Amino acid sequence: MEEGQKVTFKMDPNEDTEWNEILRDFGILPPKEEPKDEIEEMVLRLQKEAMVKPYEKMTLAQLKEAEDEFDEEDMRAIEIYREKRLQEWKALRKKQKFGELREISGNQYVNEVTNAEKDVSVIIHLYRSSIPMCLLVNQHLSLLARKFPETKFVKAIVNSCIQHYHDNCLPTIFVYKNGQIEGKFIGIIECGGINLKLEELEWKLAEVGAIQTDLEENPKKGIVDVMVSSIRNTSFYDDTSSSNSDNDDTK
Repeated sequence: MEEGQKVTFKMDPNEDTEWNEILRDFGILPPKEEPKDEIEEMVLRLQKEAMVKPYEKMTLAQLKEAEDEFDEEDMRAIEIYREKRLQEWKALRKKQKFGELREISGNQYVNEVTNAEKDVSVIIHLYRSSIPMCLLVNQHLSLLARKFPETKFVKAIVNSCIQHYHDNCLPTIFVYKNGQIEGKFIGIIECGGINLKLEELEWKLAEVGAIQTDLEENPKKGIVDVMVSSIRNTSFYDDTSSSNSDNDDTK
């Protein structure tokens, strides 16, 4: 070290030394900083991260009423948030624009069904009120229309659409999309039988792509399996009986 050169010592004001304590007593060093509790810091940080702005819990109408309670920074955030909520609301309205089984007449068929909105599934039920099965289908379709508001459900008295339509073909359900028939159920058997359950009709409509069901399997699967098994057993019995009869004839 050269003569006359100054030596500088770096001092940690928080270091626990006797000299530092003396300097603190004379006010030369600031008071020693107390170590922060890491757990407390973590809790505070998590609380801050979990904080939700009050406007994020408000409806659009409530935001309008409470505008005077927010500062300029909040107002900018509110405008962004309001626009986001508005777009979500519009998207929901667009998706849920139906939600009921509507009655139409024959002269509305083309506009309401064939030329319906692009990529919208339309379910139309041609019915006659004197046929009990038609009334049952209308009841089920009314409930399904509420459950699947993105799908258009309509019904029409058959005579207003097709003259001289035979009762044996009723109920008749057509599923349209973009002007094309995607599915059809004509008559009591194809529509599910006189004991048709709501879930069974829902499954049928889902199979042709008219709705997106949350059912995991065909509600009628068990009944179908029993019927198939019964048919097989009957067929086996008939084959056995025929074979025995042939054997008897050869004796």
